[in-house]
Amino acid sequence: MVAIREGVTMGLSWNDRRLERRVKPGDGKPLKPFRWWQMTRRSLLSIALPVGGGPSATYTVEVKHGGDPETGVVRARLYRDGLCEAESKLPARFPAPGGTIEVRRSEVGMRRCHFVADDGSEARLVPDPRSAEGRRMRFAREHPGASGLIGAVSVVLLLIGVGLNLLQAAQPISEIPAIADSLGTFESPLRLPVWLNVTLGLGAALGATERAMRMRYHWLLDSGAGT
Repeated sequence: MVAIREGVTMGLSWNDRRLERRVKPGDGKPLKPFRWWQMTRRSLLSIALPVGGGPSATYTVEVKHGGDPETGVVRARLYRDGLCEAESKLPARFPAPGGTIEVRRSEVGMRRCHFVADDGSEARLVPDPRSAEGRRMRFAREHPGASGLIGAVSVVLLLIGVGLNLLQAAQPISEIPAIADSLGTFESPLRLPVWLNVTLGLGAALGATERAMRMRYHWLLDSGAGT
């Protein structure tokens, strides 16, 4: 297992130390190759890091979004040159040569997978080209205009989803007696048919999924859409 650097650890926040304490030794099993049918169920992201003064080693993070078959718990596993070196519940913070590898996910996919160097600089791990993240990255590289348009549509769908959630939540909150007595009640101006409400909700979910494939996350947009 990667050794935790004592000098660096002393300067960590309480939450960072908590995350590093959750890291457990890996079982040493080899990394299984990525299969096409795992595209939406498994994420693989890698980075090459120099080890000491010697050659670089490839560090790969694996996340199975469906969770472990036995417990259902979603974990991140860290592989070094194809062998499982460590694992942790998510969010995860793996010690690595020269820094740490931070892993977070939302309800719809990857949220963050970055190497954070000791000097504070960051580098995003590169997704497996066969994964959903890898295919989305290749599409963005080959079709930047279309990729930008899809990204903009995703944001619009999420904004609509957040707006609907706020309007729907405002009315029952305003009916709480203490709030109603001081501020009055709020009646939503929107009366959407069920089919449209469901359609807009699905659109927001698709928008959040598209952003997860690019590991984009905003606390208001993505969490507000239920992700």
